[in-house]
Amino acid sequence: MKKVLRYLGILLLVLIVLVGLFASYISIRGIPAYTAEKVELHVDATKARLAQGQKLASMLCRNCHLDANTNKFTGRLLSEAPQFGVIYSRNITNDKAHGIGNWTDGQLAYLLRTGIKPDGSYLPPYMPKLVHLSDEDLYSVIAFLRSGHAWVEADNTVQPDTKPSFLTKFLTNIKAMKPFPYPKQPIAAPDTTDRVAWGRYIALGQLECFSCHSRDFAKNDYFNPEKSPGFFGGGNELFNTAGKKIVSLNITMDKNTGIGNWSEDDFIRAVKYGQVPNGGDPLREPMQPYAQLTDNEVRAIWAYLKTVPVQQHKVERSQ
Repeated sequence: MKKVLRYLGILLLVLIVLVGLFASYISIRGIPAYTAEKVELHVDATKARLAQGQKLASMLCRNCHLDANTNKFTGRLLSEAPQFGVIYSRNITNDKAHGIGNWTDGQLAYLLRTGIKPDGSYLPPYMPKLVHLSDEDLYSVIAFLRSGHAWVEADNTVQPDTKPSFLTKFLTNIKAMKPFPYPKQPIAAPDTTDRVAWGRYIALGQLECFSCHSRDFAKNDYFNPEKSPGFFGGGNELFNTAGKKIVSLNITMDKNTGIGNWSEDDFIRAVKYGQVPNGGDPLREPMQPYAQLTDNEVRAIWAYLKTVPVQQHKVERSQ
């Protein structure tokens, strides 16, 4: 019996040493790098694309990249998801030394689709990957980032380096978080006359609402959003810019724990203006109001959410 216990002790010690070595390897190696493929692309900056690009950038880029000190997309400290580390968004102005001024349209498209920068470094989930965004909307974003708008005017501001957490390093090394493949086929937006399909596209393709409103960033399925645990059922822990914990709400149509008792107009006011029905507390950071959306776009999202399986998941509203 003593011999068995001794062998078990040795085995346990070996396992502890191996785990320690693996953890040290992960910590030292950091986030894996990849090979960035060359994408041949030239985007024509039409008036329509610039207008759509500004609208999309105001919803997709502004919240994370707008620096209050410069009022430009020079980046900032992102305190909303501390589980991923000390994260600074990057300078995406047209500065050639510190921004994206020397990037090609193809390099921008490749980053926005896959998460891989021209130097091969990979940006984990705190940088959304626009996997389901239509090609035309992607071109619009690129056109805007190339424009002379004040937000993207060249600025040489440099943010500190991001310090990823061990969780981020671990998940990226075991490939639980990894780049998405660059699309081989064109991606088109659905016909706007199909309200449910259009709403799904806005919610998943453009705004990626499920990312915050499902259960856990680390377990989301960004390529197949509907497979994410707790899809739209809320409960994901986020933090506002003051470091206060905010829990995402259940926005499925459950009448007791979700928004099943809301009206379509209630939903429009919440999404566009941050107003909650019955005089409840207004929506708070990091949820931003999307006043840029038209009423018809929000109605389309509502129509889509009515098709999403109900999640009976009570979320205690953060105080």
